[in-house]
Amino acid sequence: MKNCIVIILVLFLSVSCKKELVKQPAKLIEKGKMIDIMYDLSLLDAMRYQNPLSLDSIDTNPVKFILQKYKVDSLQFAQSNMYYATDYETYKEMFDEIGKRIAVNQRATDSIVKIEDKKAAKEKKNKAKDSLKDVVKKPVKQQINVDSIKQLIQSRKNR
Repeated sequence: MKNCIVIILVLFLSVSCKKELVKQPAKLIEKGKMIDIMYDLSLLDAMRYQNPLSLDSIDTNPVKFILQKYKVDSLQFAQSNMYYATDYETYKEMFDEIGKRIAVNQRATDSIVKIEDKKAAKEKKNKAKDSLKDVVKKPVKQQINVDSIKQLIQSRKNR
């Protein structure tokens, strides 16, 4: 009898745990599109963190622009975000995907920056060499003004 009660209790608890905390919204944003939106918003937050004044000079609201880009309104995004957040595993997978994208773009950006820095250093080195060659090639000629010598001699004679 005790075993039967325990089994019923376990079944009841397992069924009750499946209850959804937030109902699926009528206009749920599909998972892939939601990841894209969250990725763009993550980049936007990073821009705000790195250079807060860069976004202050823009007349439009960047978040509104991103939502318009994906043809989503703010309420639809908020409801979908809340719905996905209730399922921890799915939400974590979404953020892991966003983290992977950011890492790939960061590596690509870092490699481009390194290449640009190498080019700039090489150009600077070449300019320095060219300027040294110009200095060495052009002999310094002192121009002597004959009139000034004559004036100097006469001024000494007059003393």
